[in-house]
Amino acid sequence: MQIEIGRRIRTARQERGLTQEALAAAIGVSRSAVAQWETGRAGQLTTHLAAIASALEVGVEVLMHGADKRAPAQATSGDELALLRLYRECTDEDRQFLLHTARRMARLGARSEAA
Repeated sequence: MQIEIGRRIRTARQERGLTQEALAAAIGVSRSAVAQWETGRAGQLTTHLAAIASALEVGVEVLMHGADKRAPAQATSGDELALLRLYRECTDEDRQFLLHTARRMARLGARSEAA
């Protein structure tokens, strides 16, 4: 999965005409870190994913899943809208924690439905 995310990071960076150095400077990491993310040898990728997405002007979901799997642009229920508002109020680190937790819960839910 990190290899696919790395490819999407590289593609988005190149589409915007950014060098690895420029992306690294925008995020506050080394050029080497960007190179490692792009080749799937990442450490600390998830903790920086929101900052990477922001610097590349794409959504985290685009980096995670690709443009073809993006979530709808509009919330479709009150609960979704409330979650979105709360998510937007979180720090980048807390957003990553919430995404990790939501993915885990979704996998557990899928398993229990299959059982």
